[in-house]
Amino acid sequence: MEPTRTQWQVRCAFNGFCKRVLKNEAINAYNQRRQRQSREMTFSDLTPQEENQLYTLDKHYEGEKTQGFQLAGKRITPKLLAKAMHTLPKEKRKTVLLYYFFDKSDVEIAKLLGIPRSTVQYRRTSSFELLKRFLEERADEWDD
Repeated sequence: MEPTRTQWQVRCAFNGFCKRVLKNEAINAYNQRRQRQSREMTFSDLTPQEENQLYTLDKHYEGEKTQGFQLAGKRITPKLLAKAMHTLPKEKRKTVLLYYFFDKSDVEIAKLLGIPRSTVQYRRTSSFELLKRFLEERADEWDD
């Protein structure tokens, strides 16, 4: 079936429109890339002063005495927190680690462990209470 003259003209006009759009987008992409490249600089071209401005050092965690944090008048150290985590049952510890340290949602953890989402939520909240109780009892007496 052969298209009518009007249909052919519409097709040709649409074809031309598409080609113009693609050509203009290619030109825009080329211009943006050229502008970006004119502002970019390689690390080897930086002066030592400029290199030093690219990073900062957080001195908060240097040394044994500054590690940890204070909360409600109690000092929580990384070792104390690790010990508290090890007091949890294995299933609850997995749930806490996946949720708080690996940023997994309850649904993702449930799929990963093959358990219902409500179980994940229960394990997480009950673990939080156990950790809180452990830290409240031992935070003051913990001394390295």
